[in-house]
Amino acid sequence: MDKFDVVIVGAGHGGASAAIALRQAGLTGSILVVGREPELPYERPPLSKEYFSGEKEFERIGIRPAAFWEERQVEFRTCTEVTAINAADQTATLSDGTTIGFGDMIWAAGGDPRKLSCPGAELAGIHSVRTRADVDAMLAELPYVDQVVVIGGGYIGLEAAAVLTKFGKKVVLLEALPRILARVAGETLSEFYEAEHRAHGVDLRTNVSVSEIVGDGAKVSGVKLADGTVIPAQMVIVGIGIIACVEPLLAAGAEGGNGVNVDAHCRTTLPHIYAIGDCAAHSNGFADGAMIRLESVQNANDQATIAAKAICGELLPYGATPWFWSNQYDLRLQTVGLSTGHDQTVVRGDTAARSFSVIYLKQGRVIALDCVNAVKDYVQGRKLVEGRVVVEPAKLADAGVPLKEMIEG
Repeated sequence: MDKFDVVIVGAGHGGASAAIALRQAGLTGSILVVGREPELPYERPPLSKEYFSGEKEFERIGIRPAAFWEERQVEFRTCTEVTAINAADQTATLSDGTTIGFGDMIWAAGGDPRKLSCPGAELAGIHSVRTRADVDAMLAELPYVDQVVVIGGGYIGLEAAAVLTKFGKKVVLLEALPRILARVAGETLSEFYEAEHRAHGVDLRTNVSVSEIVGDGAKVSGVKLADGTVIPAQMVIVGIGIIACVEPLLAAGAEGGNGVNVDAHCRTTLPHIYAIGDCAAHSNGFADGAMIRLESVQNANDQATIAAKAICGELLPYGATPWFWSNQYDLRLQTVGLSTGHDQTVVRGDTAARSFSVIYLKQGRVIALDCVNAVKDYVQGRKLVEGRVVVEPAKLADAGVPLKEMIEG
């Protein structure tokens, strides 16, 4: 049985960053990264943006070249995954049947796309956007596709819809809730993006539910709604969230549920096992201490550093400021903070000019900003979020006054 000083489970952003951070923190021992996919670590956000649209070739979204990993003696086992863990023995079983030992483990397995549960969900032509293989499969089919239904009005679905319209496809986007982005943004941002997508030709429908995927033989031919309407489609893209990949950890006795629970140093309740990224539920100060999972590259990278330092003997608490971004058409959205629980919003700038910010307040304090084509607001507003600064709403709304002048309150 092979044994490694550190085994990293997952070869995405978190896993790659963990390997890099371990070497930077001075670890000289052996590192193994276990990944499902055949590729070395690559960036995930471009999958629904630049890689899907053809603006970037795959080689340009690799996190590091092969030589980088070789120089740092980071070993990879691809096309396999951890299926079971024995925490007492510090061993892990892989899907290829082999067993490996570890001194410490960093679980960075992320999540799997949530699948449809309705009849017809197994038909060919239904896709998610999580891996290179997912996007390559869509691109291979697109020349034979005229009509696409996108299910889910979150960022993945919206980004995919934006690219598909550039390809000249007829796109229908379905959202079960009364508005898109309802879980992550206020009404102003939702209404703005709904109008933008419709202006670009997307048939965007809210308050609708899917009852069945209709097939022509083994392949999708349409989407049937609860009211009986059938929308013709040769392709369906599903973007309805992810399910955290933590089953082996929970089966081994780790605490968790929606993800695996970690402490301020990214330690699970199992000895010598850490968890980071999309699958790690942690107490977040920007969410008033609530246990949450953050699905972002920033979170994966920052937690990777915390876990690596802890393994190398330096215990630092995780407290990074959350930030996110989304590119749709010629719109660059940048978000800082978490708007969940806000009780007031302020619009700064002009939505009609397609350059504005939505500022979220809770009990008078700035807790988050959504900035659309407003880079200065994003950069300067970060300090307001980090300081939970109290600012008069009228002052925040005055786009003529830079946000940096409000940092003192």
